[in-house]
Amino acid sequence: MAHSSRLVDMVHERIEDFLAERTSILRSISADLEPLDGFSRRFLSGGKRFRALFCYWGWESVRTRGFDPFEAAAGPDRFPIVSAAAALELFHAAALVHDDLIDRSDTRRGLPAAHRLFEGLHADSGWAGDAADFGVDAAILLGDLLLGWSDEILDEGLDALADRASARAARREFMRMRTEVTAGQYLDILEERAWLVQPDDEQRVRAERVIIYKSAKYSIEAPLAIGASLAGANEAQLGALRDFGLPLGIAYQLRDDLLGVFGDPEVTGKPSGDDLREGKRTVLVAIARERLAAGQRRLLDELLGDASLSAEQVRMLQRTITECGAVDEVEELIARNAARAVAALDDAPLGNEARIELAAMAKTVTRRTS
Repeated sequence: MAHSSRLVDMVHERIEDFLAERTSILRSISADLEPLDGFSRRFLSGGKRFRALFCYWGWESVRTRGFDPFEAAAGPDRFPIVSAAAALELFHAAALVHDDLIDRSDTRRGLPAAHRLFEGLHADSGWAGDAADFGVDAAILLGDLLLGWSDEILDEGLDALADRASARAARREFMRMRTEVTAGQYLDILEERAWLVQPDDEQRVRAERVIIYKSAKYSIEAPLAIGASLAGANEAQLGALRDFGLPLGIAYQLRDDLLGVFGDPEVTGKPSGDDLREGKRTVLVAIARERLAAGQRRLLDELLGDASLSAEQVRMLQRTITECGAVDEVEELIARNAARAVAALDDAPLGNEARIELAAMAKTVTRRTS
């Protein structure tokens, strides 16, 4: 746990140093670009750093010797992995900015989403035009900037790696992750609209596909593979990490789906029932539709995606989803996938300390409340 705590600190320091260099470029262009600096730091300052941690432990799991994050002499050795972990955090920040735009979310971690921050800046400054339009336009650009920066910080780390084959392998994993998560995001918005013309018996499978590509691979499997590739992982080691990472990623997103409907806003930083108002066609919803009588299913379909749902309507939908047994079934799926992930670590050709830490992280990410 001390290793993980120190790794989080190192990633934070790496991001801060990188931002100091890049934002100096912005300031040299114009003082008007200061919001890009301030808002980028805002979206990179918090979070659980799960992706960074999985990246690090993927790296550590294939190392041939122990790694002491406190050892000053390890500095050059750890620079590539810390940079890769930081790149994942920058990419994630970019994805959150764009995701909030797509979902039309007003908040992120209990504070205004990026487009709302820019909208407020416009309104407070008395500028011409529509404040909401400016907020959307500026947030798209902020997300693009963070996306580009994620590539830059990754490349800085890869350039410092002596093993060029490992550097190329890590880059391939990173680019594959980018393709998969973008595909998953598209499938997510597609399901919110195309469900109406899809057979009812296909909706769970289609929702599971979204989970895999939008979240499961991106959140856990890909970070593990990127870190392991940096350390020169062989196919057996990568296979073991994928066998662990994919089911755990599915469990992770299933927990997220429950929190999106039932989470405490004081903990999640999102309004209660946010996924109901956004019309998310999750596995939870697909299971509920399978279990509900025709009349209740029609009501769920009618209300899901209504941004003006009242608190009472949200509570009614929560009761409906719970009482039909969908929540219990999702909890069973979470437990089953988490167990499958941990079982994949048994006799895996990975470092013992890393296997212990990964098993502990499996509990953390599937039992979280935010």
